[in-house]
Amino acid sequence: MITKQQLLTYIDLTTLNIDDTDDKVVALCKKGIEKNVAAICVYPAFVGIAKQYLKGSDIKVASVAGCFPAAQSPIEIKIAEVEYAVACGADEIDMVISVGKLIEGKFNIVINEIIAIKEACNKAKLKCILETGALKTPELITKAAELAIYGGADFIKTSTGKISPAATIPAAEVMINAIKKYYDSSSLKVGFKAAGGISTYEEAVTYTQLFSNILGEDWLTPDLFRIGASQLADKL
Repeated sequence: MITKQQLLTYIDLTTLNIDDTDDKVVALCKKGIEKNVAAICVYPAFVGIAKQYLKGSDIKVASVAGCFPAAQSPIEIKIAEVEYAVACGADEIDMVISVGKLIEGKFNIVINEIIAIKEACNKAKLKCILETGALKTPELITKAAELAIYGGADFIKTSTGKISPAATIPAAEVMINAIKKYYDSSSLKVGFKAAGGISTYEEAVTYTQLFSNILGEDWLTPDLFRIGASQLADKL
């Protein structure tokens, strides 16, 4: 039985809105401490204030960077934003892969960008967002997962939450199986993050059980499994 308290420890409590403010981020950090979540996820401009407020806690500061959510900027700009977020104290970087390039079959560009951004992360962990709703087919989702994994991602993540569909169980299953295939061949573990539209206990349990069923219960730790959410923590 997966408890609500257990689910809270996997949550990246998130605010990624046009009306975000310092006060809103501080309130989110306070809520994160009260509920014992895994991380607070914010835009780069708010990393410093989140890092300061969370000082002394075990909660990580995650930042979307690399021109979230569309990633339609030159790699130099993406790297600069990642380096800025890391310099401000980000423990984790959530980047979006170049979905358009992937659809065009320009796989070398996609993986080389991931490699470059991973290097810019320094010691911060890298989560690669595949934006599975835009990729649509299992074949493209599998290819995206493989490129992210071999490019150095510490996690692969379903969605930005900015397009529909966001996270789906079929896409998650494809991604988790790609992680398993990589682990079976290398003995190296890559994490998984479900994000986008997950707002109920039942939905969160479904993703958690899927992950556990494919990879095993010993993988169910915040180092390997996350749920990105803005509303779920309150409901739990």
